[in-house]
Amino acid sequence: MENRRLTLRRNERLSLKRQIDRLFAEGSSFAAYPLRVVFLREPKADPLSTVATLISVPKKRLKHAVDRNYVRRRIRECYRLNKQPLTDLLSSGAEMMLIAFIYLAAERTTTAVISKAMDKAIRTLCAKLE
Repeated sequence: MENRRLTLRRNERLSLKRQIDRLFAEGSSFAAYPLRVVFLREPKADPLSTVATLISVPKKRLKHAVDRNYVRRRIRECYRLNKQPLTDLLSSGAEMMLIAFIYLAAERTTTAVISKAMDKAIRTLCAKLE
């Protein structure tokens, strides 16, 4: 196994309003509880980026900002550690993927639960790419 750095760079974050609007208007979704995953494949805009992600923890679900930030950090970390199969599949092609992870649970969950859901979500996304 080759040694790779597991990073989450700025170009891997979804921030353009036009891309976010298109993702939610045209994208497909599935649930890997406590996450809902919305995804959309599109042509690469930047040769370096293969996946752009957005993480949302609604105020309706978790009232306190401390809890929302806690869950957002856990989701980001679990994605960073598990994203390799997805980026490997997309790196060779001319397409990129926009992904939104939306938190569904009404309370804070443990890192193990989020990690298991993220692993399931990434396996499902890889299966949909093939």
